[in-house]
Amino acid sequence: MENIVSQTWLLGQLGNANIVIADCRFALGQPEAGRDYYSKDHITGAVYVDLEQDLSGAKMAHGGRHPLPDLGAFSILVGNLGIDATQTVIAYDDQGGAMASRLWWMLKFLGHSEVYVLDQGYSAWKAAGYPVTEEVPEVSPRTFSPKVHRSMLASMDEVKDKLGHAGTVLVDSREERRYLGLEEPIDVVAGHIPGARNYFWKGVLDESGAWRKAADQEQHFAGLRDAEEIIVYCGSGVTACPNVLALTEAGFDNVKLYSGSWSDWISWEENPIAKGEE
Repeated sequence: MENIVSQTWLLGQLGNANIVIADCRFALGQPEAGRDYYSKDHITGAVYVDLEQDLSGAKMAHGGRHPLPDLGAFSILVGNLGIDATQTVIAYDDQGGAMASRLWWMLKFLGHSEVYVLDQGYSAWKAAGYPVTEEVPEVSPRTFSPKVHRSMLASMDEVKDKLGHAGTVLVDSREERRYLGLEEPIDVVAGHIPGARNYFWKGVLDESGAWRKAADQEQHFAGLRDAEEIIVYCGSGVTACPNVLALTEAGFDNVKLYSGSWSDWISWEENPIAKGEE
């Protein structure tokens, strides 16, 4: 797997000055929980990255529940975490890789190629008896120079313009019942973007919570093989990121994230909404 590293691999890299480990644990609806988890214990040497404080911008009328942060401010933050072009970043969480994948996507979007997600996450690491600590590492700031890969991002207008386009496939990463419009526990409107296909993001993991191998990801997404481009969304642009990563693992090379996702789509009253099977 090109974007996932094993726990045994990371164990062998602890103390490597060229490795930055990022703890991305976060609990939706409990904004302080992730930082509390980190304060209690974390992988030795890890810094903390907060979904809402660091990986998201301020909520506005449009842009969704977790809009992208200001890229200049985020680039400064990345540098302050000790990351520049020479560093390899390993991100982990305890939420199936959803939050870690958001950091993975953002760094890829800003041109940082050496970024990976740790397989299985923190609880499995700790259960294996691997090193954890409550000590916060001392970090020497570096200069992170972003190189934005605009082709990785889809705007609302782009999604709207491509509705019904034969070569474009929309992937909805939410649970099936939310996709079908049978329930909506978070956003104010239920349903999905017309034409979208449902691939619940946890389908990229196996029964143990480990990332499926590349060949399994290829089989999982086999129905998308004829697409010229794939635009992935979820509720707010977070849990879509594991699907983006898995599609990359499966060999798809024209995959975009609609970062505003469903919560942005429904903020525009004129946007069409579908329910039920497609």
